[in-house]
Amino acid sequence: MRRALPGLVVLVAAALVAGGCGTGGKAASQADTQNGQKLFQAKCAGCHTLAAAGSRGTIGPNLDDAFAEDRAEKFKQSTIQNVVLDQIRQAAAPMPRNLVTGADAQDVAAYVASSAGLGGAAAKTPAQLGTDGKAIFSAECSSCHTLKAAAATGTIGPNLDQLKPAFPIAQRQVTNGGAVMPAFKGVLSPAQIDAVAKFVADNAGK
Repeated sequence: MRRALPGLVVLVAAALVAGGCGTGGKAASQADTQNGQKLFQAKCAGCHTLAAAGSRGTIGPNLDDAFAEDRAEKFKQSTIQNVVLDQIRQAAAPMPRNLVTGADAQDVAAYVASSAGLGGAAAKTPAQLGTDGKAIFSAECSSCHTLKAAAATGTIGPNLDQLKPAFPIAQRQVTNGGAVMPAFKGVLSPAQIDAVAKFVADNAGK
């Protein structure tokens, strides 16, 4: 039964889509998946796992797992696209509604529908990131936080340019997490935690 659940979810959501319920309109037949990939990596990758995007976020559902069985059951890509678009529009906490809107939402939905459950380029492991604080931030934190120095515009977590956390605060938060933020103790090494905390402390607000 557990393995059948994602397919069941898609069936229910597809029925809503077919009836036009809660979607604000069906997914577009023409969408820019390249733009969708860029937006996904900027807005969604920190919370979701999607192999094709090289992301391994754990706050939200693993999108490869969520749609793998539906792929095996030969659901149409357009059906998956409609489900993803509906989830973007009707999101529940901690995911904000309308994180992307209009044509951008269509593009993200099309990109996810084109790649979820199919595998793809794997995300870098923490070990592969070394102790480059900026690289660690970009890989692990950028889609949830705003930080100009990393060209990050995430809105799920605090705006770090406004917060300007000192090194001990940033170090403690990365280590222990809090609210929707996962703890990175055991995921990143102590040296990596220090590196990303120092990057934030040195660059926030600049």
